[in-house]
Amino acid sequence: MSSIADNLGTVTRRIQKATLKAGRAPGSVQLMAVSKTRQASDLRAAYEAGQKAFGENYLQEALTKIDALADLSEIEWHFIGPIQSNKTRQLAEAFDWVHSVDRLKIARRLSEQRGGSGSPLNVCLQVNINEEDSKAGCLLGDLPALAREVMTLPNISLRGLMAIPDPDQPEADLRASFRKLADALQALQQNEYHGKTPDTALDTLSIGMSADLELAIEAGATWVRVGTAIFGARD
Repeated sequence: MSSIADNLGTVTRRIQKATLKAGRAPGSVQLMAVSKTRQASDLRAAYEAGQKAFGENYLQEALTKIDALADLSEIEWHFIGPIQSNKTRQLAEAFDWVHSVDRLKIARRLSEQRGGSGSPLNVCLQVNINEEDSKAGCLLGDLPALAREVMTLPNISLRGLMAIPDPDQPEADLRASFRKLADALQALQQNEYHGKTPDTALDTLSIGMSADLELAIEAGATWVRVGTAIFGARD
């Protein structure tokens, strides 16, 4: 059985190869280790092998791990799951990134509850790219207005877009879904609402998982979210 460190090396090489093939700059794609349901010891092993960014879907489970790994000074916590409005305070206080903001109410609460004492909370707007009934996210048609409102909020920084297209769709359709989100980000970058600061504004496309990260990188992904290929199949 491969170790977590071995698996990380394999995934990193896949990312590097796909980045080169896409003609993109080395280091332009970052790896988020999706660590839902994994033990804190698994995350610690990944951290010791060089992984710093971890993505969690379930708040209470994540808070337990954040506490258990508080000694890891460079660890970076990303929330990628559905957001309940009564849980935003803990998200605002404990995480570095929230990728799954899909409505203005959530963004406003995160802004208010982050406070002004620390660094802004990095957020992405989750888009329901193919308008699937089972998926969270704002619709493409609603995206420009939502982005405009979120950019006015203090204490958060709108970094870009996130989507979770159906991974079981044909490759051509999946490629088209990724391209659609990339085009939506480019449209936001080009319009009058281009972000708060030149160095961090709208620079993020959070797409791609273990099975399809190459397609996502081809489309312009800057974060790929990988769990199984790092930690193995979940029980």
